[in-house]
Amino acid sequence: MTGDLDTAALEFTRLLGPLRRAVLRASRQAADLPDLPEAQIELLRLLVADGPLSPREAATALQVAPSTISNLVKTMRTAGLVARDSDPEDARTARLSATDTALDLLDRYDRASASALRRSLAQLPAAERARLDAALPALRALTAAVNSHTP
Repeated sequence: MTGDLDTAALEFTRLLGPLRRAVLRASRQAADLPDLPEAQIELLRLLVADGPLSPREAATALQVAPSTISNLVKTMRTAGLVARDSDPEDARTARLSATDTALDLLDRYDRASASALRRSLAQLPAAERARLDAALPALRALTAAVNSHTP
């Protein structure tokens, strides 16, 4: 059984990164989207889902150093993607939020990504599409399991 787990883990490692990059590349090309680094996209998704957040809260949620968030925010503020405002209850604390420009960009990424995947899935035989559909709950469980082991 260990050999099967080793093979599966290696195969996932070899497939997931290239699949993610291929979908991102196809999305960017299809919708003429900017080449945002994945770290910026992750921060934007967090701010949309849970924001506004302090830089420390964002760093904790993304499991990165506060200095990483600081560097991301500098770049993203310049690009008009993140707003950094004072907390109304504590002026010493900054609150980060996604701008309208960022919300529009994420929406365009999501629509282009879904379209690229839809086109690609349509090229697969029905049996392969059914196997992928059946695998979605297992992939969700795997994601949760990986996240539960991340400090």
